[in-house]
Amino acid sequence: MPRPNALSGRFVLRIEPDLHARLRRQAVEEGTSLNDLCARRLAEPERTVPDPLRQVMIRAASLFGPDLAGVVAFGSWARGEMTDGSDVDVLIVLGASIPPARDLYRRWDAEPMHWNGRPIEPRFANVPPTGSPAEGLWAEIALDGIVLFERGIALSLLLVQVRREIASGRLVRKVVHGQPYWVRDEVA
Repeated sequence: MPRPNALSGRFVLRIEPDLHARLRRQAVEEGTSLNDLCARRLAEPERTVPDPLRQVMIRAASLFGPDLAGVVAFGSWARGEMTDGSDVDVLIVLGASIPPARDLYRRWDAEPMHWNGRPIEPRFANVPPTGSPAEGLWAEIALDGIVLFERGIALSLLLVQVRREIASGRLVRKVVHGQPYWVRDEVA
């Protein structure tokens, strides 16, 4: 039984009719209630991520809509090791219905993004199917990636799995000519 003066969590939000109509259509498209859609949208991480990474998330959402599974910052920016020639690397994780292809880069490059004069460089990927090995880029992301947004928890669960494989020695980072690559050590 609620305490006297306890907040119910309910409130009325007054918004423009056009925005209400767009949100209602989106809720129908996603198969959810308008209330649930609004609650999720208000809780999205983009509300707390600094600009322009927030702009990257907004741009990715506008390009891919509900097929956007996540956005992760990685590389020298995420490690705090940027140099004068560094760019800002972001991984845009898409649902399985959109395979990574050259066209995605062309779409992004149609309106390049920059942060303090540094290009924001996307990479596109799908979360590997459950049980499939995650290597290469996923291992780099697991080490120093910062998840800015994700729909559900599949991305975070994948990164936890990859970090466990690194910690156990089953996934080992090597470097040749300054470039990292990852190998599986099934003996570990």
